[in-house]
Amino acid sequence: MVEASVTAASVTAASVTVRYFAAAAEVSGVEEERLPRAEAGATVGELRDLLVDRYGAGMARVVANGSFLVDGVVQRDASAPLGANVDVLPPFAGG
Repeated sequence: MVEASVTAASVTAASVTVRYFAAAAEVSGVEEERLPRAEAGATVGELRDLLVDRYGAGMARVVANGSFLVDGVVQRDASAPLGANVDVLPPFAGG
């Protein structure tokens, strides 16, 4: 009998871990979720559209003025490719 092995790399390639902070977590109702790559899309814009479709007007407000941190790098360009990890950050106040 041959057992299939799942490596961390294959899980990462097949999915995107999305973490939500502050208002984004409040709107989504979760702090983190793993989305299949096919569902999340290939770009920041595709993920943004999915999150707005899934979580509605509240998420639309968050992503309109917030930012996405893709594998540790801020991405505001909708055509930027997704990485293995995406943080959804609301706009921050303060100074």
